[in-house]
Amino acid sequence: MQIIQDQLKTDLPEIRPGQTVRVFQKVKEGNKERIQQFEGLVIAQKHGRGISGTFTVRKVSDRIGVERTYPLHSPAIQKVQIMKTSKVRRSKLYYMRERFGKKARMKNRANIAVPEEKKTKEE
Repeated sequence: MQIIQDQLKTDLPEIRPGQTVRVFQKVKEGNKERIQQFEGLVIAQKHGRGISGTFTVRKVSDRIGVERTYPLHSPAIQKVQIMKTSKVRRSKLYYMRERFGKKARMKNRANIAVPEEKKTKEE
């Protein structure tokens, strides 16, 4: 059990479907190592937040959909930045694979109106 606890990352943000994230991954080419960025929409998170947890990120590049599945606690992932959060009502956004252009837009979580509390007149 101690070996598994040592492998878990503690600095991961709360990754959820509907978020646009930027993943910084270490890539080793020959004897060189560099950081590769991949930015896209999180369409799925599987197997919880444990050692076997994964998340899938999708982006469209030159009209071709590209999906990458990352293990949450992979040592190759340097960091994950959350760029924006969208309002979704599903845990798996596989329907986004068929959508493109304006149909693939999602509502921003920040722009959702929150009802204000009504003020009572006690004066």
